[in-house]
Amino acid sequence: MGGQGEAKELVTVARPLLKSAALALTAVVAFGAPALAAAPAERVTPSGLAVPRFVSIKKTPANARAGPGDDQRVLFVYNVRGVPLQVIAETTEWRRVCDPEGQTAWLHRRLIDAQRTVINTGPRPAPLFAKPRSDARANAFLNTRALAALDRCDKGWCKIRVDGASGWVREGALWGTADAVQCAPTRRRATAIAH
Repeated sequence: MGGQGEAKELVTVARPLLKSAALALTAVVAFGAPALAAAPAERVTPSGLAVPRFVSIKKTPANARAGPGDDQRVLFVYNVRGVPLQVIAETTEWRRVCDPEGQTAWLHRRLIDAQRTVINTGPRPAPLFAKPRSDARANAFLNTRALAALDRCDKGWCKIRVDGASGWVREGALWGTADAVQCAPTRRRATAIAH
């Protein structure tokens, strides 16, 4: 594995994907959706999987809709694969998701991958430690708004990897590593994000 400089360069490649306006969304029409007041308790759903749970965008463009159905209004479009999402409700074919910006919408299940990813929503690069300890050396840094794959979480630490670099972060340090995320209300806005 390369040193910090090499890993930082590789991570920087991921940064422009989300830099412009946070999540590779092209807002067609943004419409308010109710916020979750508190993270719901885990429950079984039509898929047999627990809710809430983290997933990622599998195929793009991914139309984010106002309700569960192809006839529902498109609120915005995800244009970057791998964006982490949290499933907060579901039907047999549709998943209501929350994204790192707190926006909620419905996506068809064919657009979602069970592979978990994370994003650094913090104001500065996040250190990826060589071992799951705060006093360990940093192998690399995950830039702000950069995506990474989540390998596993154990005892309060999560191992992530991106473009050949890997390391440990505290659970909850990156969006997609905590057990549950509260979604903020979706605000009416037009956001254009290109990569």
